[in-house]
Amino acid sequence: MKSKTENAVELFRDGMNCAQSVVMAFSDELEFDREMAARISCGFGGGMGRLQETCGAVTGSFMVLGIDVCRKHSNNRDRKEETYAGIQKFSERFKSIYGVLDCKSLLNCDLRTEEGQRRIKENNLHEGICEKCISDSVRIVEDLIEN
Repeated sequence: MKSKTENAVELFRDGMNCAQSVVMAFSDELEFDREMAARISCGFGGGMGRLQETCGAVTGSFMVLGIDVCRKHSNNRDRKEETYAGIQKFSERFKSIYGVLDCKSLLNCDLRTEEGQRRIKENNLHEGICEKCISDSVRIVEDLIEN
């Protein structure tokens, strides 16, 4: 059986964006609809619609943390507070690895330009950076959910 990390990277390689890959990797464990997860997270790739703001692997992780917390609490105030705390912990851990949360800084190119798209391909940044961000995000979320 594949690990969530392997599953997420495989989803990314098969055409899902970074956010979709992270969210969908948790669908079985957290018992949510995989297709709906793909739809909800569809616009978050490339730092939210290729705006290169917060990395899609990060926003996908935020979604998963919210799903996990909401399964545990019925009171929305508790849900929000615990989710916010989890997001803050996740962000600290991700930034300790990469220094930033934003896609533009991680990739150091503009995904909305032909030059940026060429740089991604020529330098194999999807594998060299995006897949690592996806893998690390999944591992961080797994650790936060377990603790």
